[in-house]
Amino acid sequence: MHIHILGICGTFMGGIAAIAKQAGHKVTGCDANVYPPMSTQLEAMGIELVQGFGAEQADLNPDVYVIGNVVTRGKPLMEEILNRGLPYISGPQWLAENVLQGKWVLAVAGTHGKTTTSSMLAWILEDAGLAPGFLIGGIPENFGVSARLPGRPALDPDSVSPFFVIEADEYDTAFFDKRSKFVHYRPRTAILNNLEFDHADIFADLAAIETQFHHLVRTIPGDGRIVSNGREANLDRVLDRGCWTPVERFGADAGWQLGALHEDGGFDVLLNGEAQGTVRWVLMGEHNRLNAIAAIAAARHAGVAVKDAIAALSRFANVKRRMEVKGTANGVTVYDDFAHHPTAIATTLEGLRRKVGGARILAVLEPRSNTMKLGTMKDALPGSLELADRVFCSAAGLNWNPGEALQVMGAKAQTFGDFDELIDAIVAEAKPGDHVLVMSNGGFGGIHQKLLDRLA
Repeated sequence: MHIHILGICGTFMGGIAAIAKQAGHKVTGCDANVYPPMSTQLEAMGIELVQGFGAEQADLNPDVYVIGNVVTRGKPLMEEILNRGLPYISGPQWLAENVLQGKWVLAVAGTHGKTTTSSMLAWILEDAGLAPGFLIGGIPENFGVSARLPGRPALDPDSVSPFFVIEADEYDTAFFDKRSKFVHYRPRTAILNNLEFDHADIFADLAAIETQFHHLVRTIPGDGRIVSNGREANLDRVLDRGCWTPVERFGADAGWQLGALHEDGGFDVLLNGEAQGTVRWVLMGEHNRLNAIAAIAAARHAGVAVKDAIAALSRFANVKRRMEVKGTANGVTVYDDFAHHPTAIATTLEGLRRKVGGARILAVLEPRSNTMKLGTMKDALPGSLELADRVFCSAAGLNWNPGEALQVMGAKAQTFGDFDELIDAIVAEAKPGDHVLVMSNGGFGGIHQKLLDRLA
């Protein structure tokens, strides 16, 4: 089968492309903006990319067009598909019908931590010899790819693994299907990591998102398992609307808990007050420790012993663009992180602050998500950046003034409409021993390497 993917360079659609290619399909695709790591992953797989959404791509005559949610009415190719009556389907529905059917799906949902927790869970299953398939919105360093089909389990190499781990996004499916992506996946095991207001471009309020989460809960079978954050009243409200599946909670006073935090960054895992073992790793922040115990709980439902899951996490290598060190120049360390919501910004800074102690942190922020572009979260920005010593914020592409939002931070914060002026200011401020934390959910003009080159 030949499939042509519209919006192929998004993390989810790029994962669809990888899985379809591995399954033996001919895969081509198009997108308007291309940047690593997804572009390099697609190129390495030999997938042909077309720039833009030109109507002439209809002459490729694929068996089906797989439509990403970046595609809107008015795109020339989409209009041509509709006018000709050509076959099309959303990415989540294609995945559900062609890959997930009959699989034990382990879905990770939540406003924050989906990519990291999905990566942890996939690695735990892999380390246990279960050879899961997965589709994750980033590239786990333990695997080097964002998506793959299930493989051959170590204990039964003549079979194919039933397990598939998926990052379960609440964003809408496509312009013709306004349900959240995750309602297509029908998981047997589901992690509900947290729930806050986000995606202001498609959700009117928090209640609208809670309704979508409850739609997910309605699809989980009675012999499945829900692993839910016990600190989240919003998730409790979702479950109170009706739940037909056993629930295990983490992070609260009962169920799965965080134990003692060790000097080396390791931490103890407790279940119903009883010690289960110690995760030894170098990841930063309480948010990652909560991600870890959620992944351990979900893996246990799939048959992985807790002690084995704990041992696996000690070999977990994190995810690209999650506190990834891009390099050091003249004693200044530059990090790349995907944080783009105030809560994620705050937790990322908290983790880095714990690591570097009193050293200076220069936070560099590109408000690029649809929610941030709308200015919905602007009042929360100063508080989320509190642990930074200096803040440099890009104002490009915004219809609100981040300088006004950050004014309460005084001289500590600066905003820039010009990219080169932003880089000049960061380089002028940075001193040996500083840590430059770049936060964006996009490519940010390749700022990381440009900073390293200038600092050198």
